[in-house]
Amino acid sequence: MIPNVKPPSPNPPKKAKTGEFDRKNPFSLLLNPLVAIHSPRSLLLIFVLCIQIILLVMLRSVPISFISREVAEQPAPDISAYISHVSDQASNSSERASNSSERASNFANSSKRPSNSPVSNQASNSPVSNQASSSDGSDQASISLVSDRCKFGRIYVYDVPKTFNQELLEKCQELNPWGSRCDMLINDGFGKNATGLDGIVPANLIPAWFWTDQFVSEIIFHNRMLKHKCRTLEPESATAFYVPFYAGLAVGKYLWSHFSPQQRDWHCETMLKWVQNQPYWNRSNGWDHFMTMGRITWDFRRSKSDDWGSSCIYMKGMRNITRLLIERNPWDYFDIGIPYPTGFHPRSDADILQWQDFVRNRNRSTLFCFAGATRGVIKNDFRGLLLSHCKNESASCRVVNCAGSKCSNGTSAILETFLDSEFCLQPRGDSFTRRSIFDCMLAGTIPVFFWRRSAYYQYQWFLPEEPQSYSVFIDRNEVKNGTTSIKSVLESYSREEVKRMREKVIEYIPKFVYAKSRDGLETISDAFDVAVDGVLKRFQEQEELGYKW
Repeated sequence: MIPNVKPPSPNPPKKAKTGEFDRKNPFSLLLNPLVAIHSPRSLLLIFVLCIQIILLVMLRSVPISFISREVAEQPAPDISAYISHVSDQASNSSERASNSSERASNFANSSKRPSNSPVSNQASNSPVSNQASSSDGSDQASISLVSDRCKFGRIYVYDVPKTFNQELLEKCQELNPWGSRCDMLINDGFGKNATGLDGIVPANLIPAWFWTDQFVSEIIFHNRMLKHKCRTLEPESATAFYVPFYAGLAVGKYLWSHFSPQQRDWHCETMLKWVQNQPYWNRSNGWDHFMTMGRITWDFRRSKSDDWGSSCIYMKGMRNITRLLIERNPWDYFDIGIPYPTGFHPRSDADILQWQDFVRNRNRSTLFCFAGATRGVIKNDFRGLLLSHCKNESASCRVVNCAGSKCSNGTSAILETFLDSEFCLQPRGDSFTRRSIFDCMLAGTIPVFFWRRSAYYQYQWFLPEEPQSYSVFIDRNEVKNGTTSIKSVLESYSREEVKRMREKVIEYIPKFVYAKSRDGLETISDAFDVAVDGVLKRFQEQEELGYKW
């Protein structure tokens, strides 16, 4: 038999030559050149790798940091200096005029001012100027750091002619028809240092207290904006534009006297002409612009010539500008309610934390209190009714009679009364809101409201979403007709409920106080931070959602 053996292949396999590889095996494709050191291809690969290593070592020794342009340190308006030199202004006026910029002179020629109005059209070469010196290396930050802390964008602060801000401070003695307001504007707008607080507040916190006027938010915001972490000097990189116009100070002197509508409107109308001539206004027609107006919205909503206030908000150029006001119109998208300034301006996180502990542990001997005065010209004045109610319940209610103007910027008596009370009555003021709301809550006292528009429709960014978590609402009509007793309503809350509501009030204290330092606090966001972050976030959402009309 023939053995079953496979015949040999006619073409026996050849021995592989050095440098060849199996093209079907990708691993051998990579490995073979490395094994074959003497191959020209291997030598070329080694040479390229060496060059890359050398370049990597060289580049690591170079400080690669694409640096964003940071805002240099720049002083804000030195109000105290202006006030101390008011008497010398006449002799210095020619010098100021000679130092004015050509741009402001052109601005002066572009508008006609009504008689009896203060005139100054010089540009701001002063502390409120937008110009700054160059930053040193220690002030710079990398793109990644800036993008983290400025995730909602960057802000450009307009360098407006000083007619719209600094000149108003220089002429502080003219801002009020009844007397000078200069004392109220010192200390960066915080006013005079508070007195008479010994034994009422912790001694080390007294320097953080001032008798702050309720209408100075424009100055506070301007000072802080110049030092904001997300401020840029390059308008093309900005996502928001701040207009530092002191609208409230500008109109204040015209509110109580027989000035013409043209005089009451001049500052706002002229400012709008100026800002609408800026190139970045046309980019969005004002949708990315915002400003602070230091009074209630109704002071800027005159619809008829003989009505109260100016018509600033109704002017065409104001239509798309976001406005920060101490009282907003709840039905106007562009109005944003911000807290009234109180007298407490913490210098640090430690000040905030200590104050929160202080009011949390305060022994309170009075059930409720009311600080206010009657309005004799108002028929069926509700505040007068509350005063009578408190006097009739003297064992449970404490009263601070604020007839006249003795309580306008806070007093030690008001603060002590709030600190000693569980609840504070907060009827509407001359308008729907009043500064006392925040003075009350600052003391850790639970507010009692009679109008929902006093807080619930005003300060959504700064107060808890659930009104009942921090406040009590009582129907004023039931109080008027005698079907509801304020004392009975407040006594119905258990100790645990009162403690829980007070804790919610205390939790939100940082959101409605304004820090003393122009740099803000270390890690805690105050009312300024909450407001500006809210505006930037709103602008970003407008762009993303196309929410414009």
